[in-house]
Amino acid sequence: MSTVDDLLGRSNRLGADPRNTNYAGGNTSAKGSERDPVTGEPMELLWVKGSGGDLGTLTEKGLSVLRLDRLRALVGVYPGVEREDEMVAAFDFCLFGKGGAAPSIDTAMHGLVEAAHVDHLHPDAGIALATAADGEALTKECFGDSVVWVPWRRPGFQLGLDIAAIQRQHPQAIGCILGGHGITAWGSTSEECEQRSREIIARAAAYLEEHGKAEPFGPLLEGYAPLPEQERRLRAAALAPVIRGLASTDRPQVGHFTDSDVVLDFLGRAEHPRLAALGTSCPDHFLRTKVRPLVLDLPPTTSPEDAIGRLHELHAAYRADYAAYYQRHATPDSPAMRGADPAIVLVPGVGMFSFGANKQTARVAGEFYVNAINVMRGAEAVSSYSPIEESEKFRIEYWALEEAKLQRMPKPKPLATRVAFVTGAGSGIGKAVAQRLAAEGACVVIADLNAENAAAVAEEIGGPDVAVPVVADVTDAEQVAAALRATVLAFGGVDLVVNNAGLSISKPLLETTERDWDLQHDVMAKGSFLVARESARIMVQQGMGGDIVYISSKNSLFAGPNNVAYGAAKADQAHQVRLLAAELGEHQIRVNGINPDGVVRGSGIFAGGWGASRAAVYGVPEEDLGAFYAQRTLLKREVLPDHVANAVFALTGGELTHTTGLHIPVDAGVAAAFLR
Repeated sequence: MSTVDDLLGRSNRLGADPRNTNYAGGNTSAKGSERDPVTGEPMELLWVKGSGGDLGTLTEKGLSVLRLDRLRALVGVYPGVEREDEMVAAFDFCLFGKGGAAPSIDTAMHGLVEAAHVDHLHPDAGIALATAADGEALTKECFGDSVVWVPWRRPGFQLGLDIAAIQRQHPQAIGCILGGHGITAWGSTSEECEQRSREIIARAAAYLEEHGKAEPFGPLLEGYAPLPEQERRLRAAALAPVIRGLASTDRPQVGHFTDSDVVLDFLGRAEHPRLAALGTSCPDHFLRTKVRPLVLDLPPTTSPEDAIGRLHELHAAYRADYAAYYQRHATPDSPAMRGADPAIVLVPGVGMFSFGANKQTARVAGEFYVNAINVMRGAEAVSSYSPIEESEKFRIEYWALEEAKLQRMPKPKPLATRVAFVTGAGSGIGKAVAQRLAAEGACVVIADLNAENAAAVAEEIGGPDVAVPVVADVTDAEQVAAALRATVLAFGGVDLVVNNAGLSISKPLLETTERDWDLQHDVMAKGSFLVARESARIMVQQGMGGDIVYISSKNSLFAGPNNVAYGAAKADQAHQVRLLAAELGEHQIRVNGINPDGVVRGSGIFAGGWGASRAAVYGVPEEDLGAFYAQRTLLKREVLPDHVANAVFALTGGELTHTTGLHIPVDAGVAAAFLR
């Protein structure tokens, strides 16, 4: 295998195990030679994981490739620790070849250490020793002289020099514990380096297990035991929209809920308020979880109303404390404060709510706080948890290099941070709408009566960080409520609802049964009402506004033959749009409708018998129905599901911010259905 193949294999194996490092945390490297394409001479190179990316999924595109001679020559021009940030730009002058990832801040660590292979990882067990009050002594006791303690220093060129010096001074060492940070290991071969990384992690974990006390978080708090699972999930769903609204005060956020045993045990113990207030330590942790979480200081038996009132009080205090933290440490050169809302909210007996600019970021923030809990447990088990100073946390959180990284991020898509709930999304128009909303940045819940179809669409769109399926009969109020509870637990809340579920039975008046009438009104009129009522309740709790869109029909205006039940149900939907627009406007919830006509291709309704019935009414073959509908329009064009999806996006994508109570025709021009 090549040097690069060895490096990628090692990286993927290490990154696949959360005991070794957290998501997107740590970096690995390998040194080797390759011929210079200009001179033909062998050139010593460094391949190192670049800025961003994740070890578990690292590919060759995620590596930076640098000339080792030029990288090590930077030592001679290094201007000192006060100006070490300038060295990151200097890495660009050491790059070899075209393409590859941008060099990370840890590049110096990998290049300056005199070993062919280097791993830098963030294992919970290693960070537990790194954040213990007497971490240096514990490192000595755990490893003897095979692993050396390196005092805390912010990542950068100087830390690379420090580790290189430690390695030279301790030739017997296989790696080091970086105070407040993580571990670094090295080896002469890729296999030896990986083995040493695993050895350091395993020995640290074994030491904590052997020497740790039984209850590092203290005794159980009376009254703080986890609620039973069903009650816990109901409470979480009731609190989630309120918490998301608070966490979105500065900018909208997507949420993630976790009620793992690790989280619930931590929140049920006596020491959790003290430890949570200390915040996280590893830079990778607090950059994603913020300097500390917001913790509800009430037992889980507290009424939801009292819990919500207290959350509002604590949120106001959190924002004031965060602003004070910024003011304590900001300098004239510091970036502006990015926002004072919490990224992590802990609710005893219920679980953890984490937030981010998208679902993956929110989920990963929660995973990082679980890492932090594991770190605190290990440190408290053998010593006391002692994270780096608050001033050092600020230096990293508001680091100019971190700010530059944020500024390089791509512009958010129009529907980024928005959570959409689409009924009848397992096929036809609903599927097209869900696909378009997700493509524009939304998180989407695929609600459908057919579980298999819903799951397939969600998977096709992108899986649980983008789309999740729920099974819901919109005629059943409890199923609707359960589907929207699942939505807020998946993504924190809901912002955009599309009432699309429908069916049609084409019969003359005298052949239309009560069951025909009731079924169509139950699905479309009653179903839309139930979905709108439950989603509006959540939107009001969030206080973030929202959109409700009805997929009505040209038939809500146009009187066609053999269509009394369907047309009347669609007219009911059309007037719900007007009624709800008038009622919900004060909450900044916009309600609009779309009136399609003749969406034959891809339509679940037409495939279910409606197409054959309408073709018989008009006296054309069923396969020609779409073309028939097109010819009766002004534009002579067939209407497809994607055209309806385009209209949903037009209403919700951010340009029509002052439009509510509107019906948009998507019918290629049917004069008889013109709005009056």
